[in-house]
Amino acid sequence: MDKEKNSLIYKLDGTPPLGTSIPLGLQHVLAMFVGNVAPIIIISGALKLPVEQKAFLIQCAMFVAGIASLIQAFPLGPIGARLPIIMGTSFGFLAVCLSIAGKYGLPGVLGAALVGGIFQIFLGFFLKHIRKFFPPIVTGIVLLAIGLSLIKTGMTYFAGGAGAKDFGSMQNLILGTIVLVTIVVVQYFTKGVLSKSSILIGLIVGYIAALMMGKISFASVATASWFAIPRPLQFGFEFHLDAILSICVIYMVSTVETVGNVCGIAAGGIGRAATDKEISGSVVADGVGSIFAALFNVLPTTSYGQNVGIITMTKIVNRFTVATGAMFLIICGLFPKIGAVIAVMPSSVLGGAAVVMFSMMIVSGINQVTEAPLQGRNATILAVSLGVGVGFALVPDACKYFNPLIKMLFEGSGVAIAAALSVFLNIVLPKEKTSIVEKKAA
Repeated sequence: MDKEKNSLIYKLDGTPPLGTSIPLGLQHVLAMFVGNVAPIIIISGALKLPVEQKAFLIQCAMFVAGIASLIQAFPLGPIGARLPIIMGTSFGFLAVCLSIAGKYGLPGVLGAALVGGIFQIFLGFFLKHIRKFFPPIVTGIVLLAIGLSLIKTGMTYFAGGAGAKDFGSMQNLILGTIVLVTIVVVQYFTKGVLSKSSILIGLIVGYIAALMMGKISFASVATASWFAIPRPLQFGFEFHLDAILSICVIYMVSTVETVGNVCGIAAGGIGRAATDKEISGSVVADGVGSIFAALFNVLPTTSYGQNVGIITMTKIVNRFTVATGAMFLIICGLFPKIGAVIAVMPSSVLGGAAVVMFSMMIVSGINQVTEAPLQGRNATILAVSLGVGVGFALVPDACKYFNPLIKMLFEGSGVAIAAALSVFLNIVLPKEKTSIVEKKAA
C-alpha cells in the first residue's frame, strides 16, 4: 500500500504521503528561492529603500509566489494550467522595471505591471493567434538584450552596490568571488538536489563569510515581527503610457516563455503534448498572478524554467507534491523575520550570484537564436535588433529629442525596443529562398 501511495508522485493527481511530498516540494522551492527574491532586492537597492521596506517586499514576493503556484496547480475556472508549475518573481522584467523605477519610482512600476497583467490575460485567451510571431530568434534576442542590460547591475552589486562607501574594495570583491566559485563548484562537483541548489548554497556560503568579516548587522532582524500578514497597496499606483508600453512588450515575451515551460512539463514529465486549455490557462494565471503581485507591491510573476528542468529529470509531476512547496513559500511570507534575514545580505554576496544568473540569461538567448543557422535573415534580425536596442541603452542621449511618450522605449535597458524590432523584422523580412546553386545540386 505504501509503495502504491509513493508511486502517486509520478501521476498528475492524487495525494502522496506528506513524508514524501514535503521534501520533494522543498526541492522545487530551493531551485527557485533565490530567483524569486533577488529582483526584489535589486530594485529595492536601486530605489534606496530602507532595510525594513526591503524585508517587507521580500515577504510579499514569497507570499505571492506561493499563491500563484497554487493557482497553476489547482485552477480557478480558466485560470491555471492544472499542472505542477512553480511561479515566482520574473527576472525578465527587471531591466525594464529598473528603467521605470528610475523615472517614476515604485508606484510607476506597479501601475504598469497591473495594466500589463490585464494585457497578459487577454493574450492568454487569444494565444493561438499570436504564437507564430514569437519564434526562437525573437525570444532569444529578448533574452540576450535582458541579460546584456543586467550585467552592469550584477557587477555593481559584485563590487558592493551603488553608493557604497567601500565600493570596489577587496573585501567586496572577495565576497563576490567566494559566492561565484562556490556556485560553480557545487553545480559541477555535486549531484541531485545539491547541484540544482548551487546558487542558494553559494549565497549561504557568502552570507556566512560576510558574517565572519563583520559586514552584517542583525539590528533590523531583531525589530522585525515574528508573524504578519503581507499588506497590499502600500505604495500606490501611477499609470504612465510609456512605462505601460515598455512593460507590455516584456509581457508578450514572458507569455512565450510560459508556453515553452508548459510544453516542457507536459512533454518531459507526462510524455504528451500540452493541450490548448493547459497553455491558455497557464498564461491567464501568469497575468492574474502578476496583477496579484502588483497589488502586493512586487514585480510580475512567471513560471520558472529551472523547476521544469527538475520535473523533466525526475518525472515527478504530482500537483499535490508541488503544492507543498507552494505552501512553504506562503508560510515564509507570513514570517517577516525571514525576509529581514535575507534583506541584510551584503550587496557583494548577491552580486556573486547575480553575475552568474544574468550571464546565464545571455547563454539561454544564444541557445535560442542559434536553433536555426545564424546567417542571412536571422543574422540581420539579430544584428539590427541588438544593435539598435542595446545601442540606445548605452548612449541614452541619442534619444534626448524624442517625444517623451516613446523616449523611454529607447533609453534605459533597451529591451523593449530590441523586442519590438525583432518581432517587426521577423514579420516583414521575406523568408529566405533556396539559392539557384542549391536548386541545381538538388
